[in-house]
Amino acid sequence: MAIPLSSGMSSWNGATISFTKLRLLPMSRIGLLGGTFDPVHFGHLILAETARDTLRLDRVYFVPAADPPHKQGRVVARAEDRIAMLKMAIADNGAFEISLIDVERKGPDYTADMLAIARKALLGPGDDLWFLMGLDSVIDFPNWHEPERIRQLARLAAATRPGFDIDWEPLERALPGISHEVTLLPMPGVDISSNNIRRRILHGSSIRYLLPECVRKYIYERGLYRYPSWNARSAGFAGTRG
Repeated sequence: MAIPLSSGMSSWNGATISFTKLRLLPMSRIGLLGGTFDPVHFGHLILAETARDTLRLDRVYFVPAADPPHKQGRVVARAEDRIAMLKMAIADNGAFEISLIDVERKGPDYTADMLAIARKALLGPGDDLWFLMGLDSVIDFPNWHEPERIRQLARLAAATRPGFDIDWEPLERALPGISHEVTLLPMPGVDISSNNIRRRILHGSSIRYLLPECVRKYIYERGLYRYPSWNARSAGFAGTRG
């Protein structure tokens, strides 16, 4: 955070003394959750709220991707629609915000670049930055673009699922010390994915209670995800990117 200066006058033994003192503001704890959010669902929201509560975050930014490099095998909903759904989904949580730093820039949509931009655009000096991940992303983390740079730019936190343990040995071989750097966030056993929601829409199955009702209505009003091109298999965890 910025360190504002305040000045004033004081007297001592009859002499007037001018002074300037530093007033330290508390640093903020910021979480970033990146992804396509195609569409946003309760799994994303529960992860963000669990992180906010567990890590005592002041704010959690949802960072929608513009053109994720690992989603090029299928059609991604327009950023305009994905952002609109996000706004509706987080409207009742004052700690949640949306950052368009990825949507507004050009080039491949890599997490390392996003974090570097976020540090300049969203954080002040000394602020604490946490990058929020799904458990599948931790397992695949050595294959991400510039994982070492990501480790330097932010602390890492990952959602855990009941009954699922991480095999840290191969991760440690690829990225020594990584097992001590990831804070695990115990989450309820919620098995929801954007890919499954799109598939259910394609086949005419109900998606009620998998995502906020306002998002469900938006999807059906605009006819999103009704064609096979929306649902081609894509690598990576829905909610994060490499």
